[in-house]
Amino acid sequence: MTKARGKLIVLEGAEGVGKTTQLRRLADTLTARGVPHRGVREPGGTAIGNQIRHLLLEPGPGFSARTEALLFMASRAELVETDIRPALARGEVVLADRFFLSTYAYQIAGRGLSETEVTAANRFATGGLVPDLTILLRLSVAAALARTDSRGARDRIESASDDFHHRVAEAFDRFAEPTWQRSHPESGPVMAVDAAGSVDEVAAAVLTTLEQTWPETFRPAVGSHS
Repeated sequence: MTKARGKLIVLEGAEGVGKTTQLRRLADTLTARGVPHRGVREPGGTAIGNQIRHLLLEPGPGFSARTEALLFMASRAELVETDIRPALARGEVVLADRFFLSTYAYQIAGRGLSETEVTAANRFATGGLVPDLTILLRLSVAAALARTDSRGARDRIESASDDFHHRVAEAFDRFAEPTWQRSHPESGPVMAVDAAGSVDEVAAAVLTTLEQTWPETFRPAVGSHS
């Protein structure tokens, strides 16, 4: 019997919305419920990707917006090929901390690169892989950057201007609109979750979204207390 393909679940959003925290919480829940899963992050997640992550985020020599976009794409291509596709083939749920919607927000809206060119490059990097669901965590720019600053010094991307971060946030808001999703089928379905609540409240909202979409996978088994 052929093993059912797994699911690619992406958490997206601007800096400071809580993606990484929520992915950890979700992974803990899936572990408790016995759901096979694997967590990945962008950029990074592979030996090559981690080196690219250092180039992209750590202070150092600057580079052009086009170079920045291609570095993200290179990291993504390696992650898809060596990690995401094999995990999906094994029937695992892949939990991704960012995927290509971040490129659309940061490099197209934020940096002003051509949507046509970036979309084509992304298609090449992913081999046409479409997320089964992207959960978009939404939070005001002011609140998100306040959270970012509470963690310490900003990285290269976080250190961009406030205008840049507003353009990014506005782009993420557009991604939740049905009309945008219909014109961008490569994005797959995108569902927004309010990230302004407590960690527990947001975690419950994320889990509810998944349970309602795929109850057979994400709801606890009968008799389970998780």
